[in-house]
Amino acid sequence: MKTIYIILLTAMAASCSTPAFRKGWTHGTAPPRFLARFETSKGDFEVTVEREWSPGAADRFHQLLKHHAFDHSFFYRIVPDFVAQFGDIDSTRTLKWDQFKVSDEPVIKGNIKGRLSFARSGKDSRSTQLFINLKDNSRLDTIFYNETKGFPAFGEVTKGMAVVEALYGGYGNSTMTKIDSIGTDRKKILTLFPRLDSIRKAYILSINGM
Repeated sequence: MKTIYIILLTAMAASCSTPAFRKGWTHGTAPPRFLARFETSKGDFEVTVEREWSPGAADRFHQLLKHHAFDHSFFYRIVPDFVAQFGDIDSTRTLKWDQFKVSDEPVIKGNIKGRLSFARSGKDSRSTQLFINLKDNSRLDTIFYNETKGFPAFGEVTKGMAVVEALYGGYGNSTMTKIDSIGTDRKKILTLFPRLDSIRKAYILSINGM
C-alpha cells in the first residue's frame, strides 16, 4: 500500500532571490473562498480554496502564495495514480515556517481526485508541503499516522487538471532520499532528475471565486 511520505525539504533552495521570512506572515487569514493560479512547465492550472473545509490549511496556503513560497519550486514527488507533491523549496525559509506549523483539523472534505491537502509527519505538523490527489484516495481521510487521523482537503483543482495529470511521474518515490541528501544544489538536482516539472509562478488570482 502506498503511503504519504512527508518531507520537510532541507534539500533545495531557489535559484533566484527570495524574500527573508517574517513571523508576521503566519498571521494572515484567508478569505472564505479564493482562486489561485499555478504557472508550470507543463502549463497552467487553477485551484479554488474553500476556507470552511480546513481553515488552518486555507490560511497557510494563502500565506505561502502571498509570499511567493512556491515560485521556482519543483513537483518533487509524482506517484502516478496517487499524488503529486510539491512545496516551498527554500530550506532556510522552510525551517522558519516550521516554527509556526498548522494545528490538526478534522477531515470535512475528503481526498478525491483533484483535491489538495497538506502533507504532515505527525501531530500538528502541517507546514509548507502539499499534495494534489491524482485519483480518489478516500483511505487518506481516515488513515492514522503518528497518532493523527486523516489529511483534510482544503481546495481543489477547478481548471487544468489535465496539466496536473501530465506532470512527469517516471521517478516515482525514487527522488525522495536522493533529493534530501543533495543539499542546495539545484543544478545537481536537475542533473539527477532532469525531467522534474517545476512551478514557475503561483499566485492568488481572485477572491471569493470572482
